[in-house]
Amino acid sequence: MVKALPLHLGSVKIFPKFDSSYDLPSLPLLPPARLPAYGFNKLSLSRKFPPLSQKVYVTDEKVSLLGARTQESSLQFRDESPVSMELQSISSELEFDQAIADAEEHNGLVILVWMANWCRNYIYLIPQLERLAADYYPRLQFYCIDVNMVPHKLVVRVGLAKMPAIQLWKDGKKQDEVIGLYKAYLVVNDVQKMIERELTESINFKQFRV
Repeated sequence: MVKALPLHLGSVKIFPKFDSSYDLPSLPLLPPARLPAYGFNKLSLSRKFPPLSQKVYVTDEKVSLLGARTQESSLQFRDESPVSMELQSISSELEFDQAIADAEEHNGLVILVWMANWCRNYIYLIPQLERLAADYYPRLQFYCIDVNMVPHKLVVRVGLAKMPAIQLWKDGKKQDEVIGLYKAYLVVNDVQKMIERELTESINFKQFRV
């Protein structure tokens, strides 16, 4: 015969009954907002919902909104320069000669990007070149040339061997070149170095002549 073992449930704890007469300490209440007589629905959207950039400070039941004037004043000094610029397209030998002549007339530099739409390296490279063009605007002009849209004799004339190629022209002649067959950010770094090197040499030459 199997005997049942006694169960030990432990001691029973009795909790004191909640006294409803006990009052919790009241929290300080902020004064109600005063709305115009014509009601909340007729307020402007900016007054109904202030910008998230505003900071709200609550101290001794006083509410102060800070940041609105700072936000307005910062808009006055916002930089309006473009973040990126679409490269100007050249589709004929006449347009090529005109671009070179315009730069030569203003003693400036011209960046020519030789590419083809089917070139994968160019697809990755073009957004970063557009940002670089914005950085040098309006000092330098960037042009994009699709080799399938211009005569073959122009391709031979500029000495194009590989694509994408980023050429720097000055005084009607090609001064330097970067072949973009590696990672896009490295290509853009080399193009920027090429531009800065040529600009520095131009400044030194002008100072030497003076």
